[in-house]
Amino acid sequence: MTDESTVQFSEREALRFHSEGRPGKIEIIASKPMATQRDLALAYSPGVAVPVKAIYDDPATAYDYTAKGNLVAVISNGTAILGMGNLGALASKPVMEGKAVLFKRFADVDAIDLEVDTEDVDAFINCVALLEPSFGGINLEDIKAPECFIIEQTLRERMNIPVFHDDQHGTAIICAAGLINACLLTGRELKDIRLVVNGAGAAAIACTELMKAMGVRADHVLMCDRTGVIYQGREDVNQWQSAHAAATDRRTLTEALHGADVFLGLSAAGALLPEMVKDMAPAPIIFAMANPEPEIRPELAKAARPDAIVATGRSDYPNQVNNVLGFPFIFRGALDVRATGINDAMKIAAANAIAELARERVPEEVAIAYGVQHSFGPEYIIPAPFDPRLMEVVSVAVATAAMDSGVATRPILDMGAYRHTLRARLNPTTSVLSLAHEGARARPKRVIFAEGEEEVVLRAAIAFRDGGYGTPVLVGRDDVYDRLRALGISDPESFEVHNSRHSPLVPKMVDFLYARLQRRGFLRRECERMVNQDRNIFGALLLQLGEGDTMITGVTRAYAQSIREIKRVIDPEPGRTPFGIHVLVGKTHTVFIADTTVNERPTAEQLADFAEQTAQVARRMGHEPRVAFLSYSTFGNPGGQWLDNIREAVSVLDARQPGFEYEGEMSPDVALNEKQMKNYPFARLSGPANVLIMPGLQSANISAKLLRELGGDTMIGPMLIGMEKNVQIAPMTSTASELVTLAVLAAGGIAR
Repeated sequence: MTDESTVQFSEREALRFHSEGRPGKIEIIASKPMATQRDLALAYSPGVAVPVKAIYDDPATAYDYTAKGNLVAVISNGTAILGMGNLGALASKPVMEGKAVLFKRFADVDAIDLEVDTEDVDAFINCVALLEPSFGGINLEDIKAPECFIIEQTLRERMNIPVFHDDQHGTAIICAAGLINACLLTGRELKDIRLVVNGAGAAAIACTELMKAMGVRADHVLMCDRTGVIYQGREDVNQWQSAHAAATDRRTLTEALHGADVFLGLSAAGALLPEMVKDMAPAPIIFAMANPEPEIRPELAKAARPDAIVATGRSDYPNQVNNVLGFPFIFRGALDVRATGINDAMKIAAANAIAELARERVPEEVAIAYGVQHSFGPEYIIPAPFDPRLMEVVSVAVATAAMDSGVATRPILDMGAYRHTLRARLNPTTSVLSLAHEGARARPKRVIFAEGEEEVVLRAAIAFRDGGYGTPVLVGRDDVYDRLRALGISDPESFEVHNSRHSPLVPKMVDFLYARLQRRGFLRRECERMVNQDRNIFGALLLQLGEGDTMITGVTRAYAQSIREIKRVIDPEPGRTPFGIHVLVGKTHTVFIADTTVNERPTAEQLADFAEQTAQVARRMGHEPRVAFLSYSTFGNPGGQWLDNIREAVSVLDARQPGFEYEGEMSPDVALNEKQMKNYPFARLSGPANVLIMPGLQSANISAKLLRELGGDTMIGPMLIGMEKNVQIAPMTSTASELVTLAVLAAGGIAR
């Protein structure tokens, strides 16, 4: 079940997200160079004729010479869109584009959305079947039952590539993983449990079939719809529902649940009552997966039966059943062995792999983001949806099962190398950023937005609050409410706004600031003027007085001016020199660059400190740091007068033994290019550096801004590290989304 209930936003924001810049959510990017006439000649005519002939001679080589092997079609006719019903093929396009984005984001699978404008089952089947030469797999989505059963089964029989209806099987696989672990915790065997399935649609039937395939006895399963138990002889059910009709005299859900071990709900809000839970077996297992409101809230189930294990489809409760745990990696494994289909063995392998992952120790970056050290137990039977290990463990399990069951046409001979390839496909930072947003929802914070009269800041504050990340605290004048109303907020007074002209905190702020600055040449009236007129001063004082957990500023003035004003209120953390980190995030790599914002000519001790603290940030974002102290010189070639402090910084770390790899002085091409590094076999880095310590502010700031403007990667930051209170100064060009990301990273403790 995908979560649709806990992340809130306005309709205006959702429409802006889809329409700003290039409309929609996907684009096609060439994977080969297209800069010269020769490139174009190789890509198209006449060069393209060579692979055409090769594929004609051997069709299997299409996987070698085209994108087919990593390309999935996400196909719908829009007859069952996200629980909203039959809205048609065209209306389903935003959803299908979104599914394509998830494939790419989580498993590096290229996906194209195709909306087929027909409700005729045969026409739909023929259309999809004729697309087989184009794709390596077919993901069916949002097709209503019972047509979805006919469509999937027929396509599986006709096509020689994987066909997978995620609405059915994705939910079933994640549910099965949770059930495996719940049974383990309660001392049950699948063959012994008594299971009640409430709901008789596509997902419910798929769950039931998979549970039976995994060992649940057919005579121990009761399926119910809104009328009651589906029993043998009942006539108002279709053939797929009747396949699960039970020989029983129980007729209602209440009767069915008497003594049951497991409730599996894919039905409607409130369908499971507390008194029904009380009538279940000891330590009942409850999967209440209706969205956006489950069949029973976990707190109600726990009140009725404290020994219950509860899972839902929501991210604001433990044990979220989320399809994103499964489908990207199932297709990844199936594509990589060129499977001809996705069979029960592969589904069961995926479920077991997900279940086993929940029983392993949670990585530090996952634990930090969620704010707790998750460990296997009643509150953690399903892994976190953004656990970066899912890519490897699920894909490997599915690929192995495909080979063992005989549907793989290109077996993997070196599984160790395959695991390495999977790890290299995705950047761990992307998972950590997702985890940070989930963690912010779990532990909401108060974030002071010091420039609360700016539209981009207000849009960020709205998104921050609507996303459930915490409470925005706005600094501004009386017209902030009018500005919020103009942005579509119907209740602007619900936002917390602090206005220095009439804030009751002003006298205390002036006292605080004057006590700090009276021996630095400032008169009391000057402190009063700064409190009343300077948003950074006022916002920083709010932070000092405990009115917020962190502060965001920067879009209206230069970085140097902002930090100068903030330092009048907030000191550096004792023993630390504040500095800035830019984070460059690419498809498969992340590079941390420091110090890009504060210190013009850092000392050797400061450079060593920056290396250690940036390495800590790298680890919080899921990376094992490899630090390079950059210079125009590589190990003395060429020489120069500015090398001594870099060499001394390396010596400082030699004495400290910090527990990570570091080396220098070295030029960027040596630090980042493995081939260049081989010219220096004595270098201590085991691979390309991912933490770059710059020799001075000029080179650092210029490099970061050049990369931001000219590079193709995402740039995060700068993140300000080393202040006594968590303050972040964003670039003046920041978008609302970038401000929210910086606020979440700060509030979540990654930027600190």
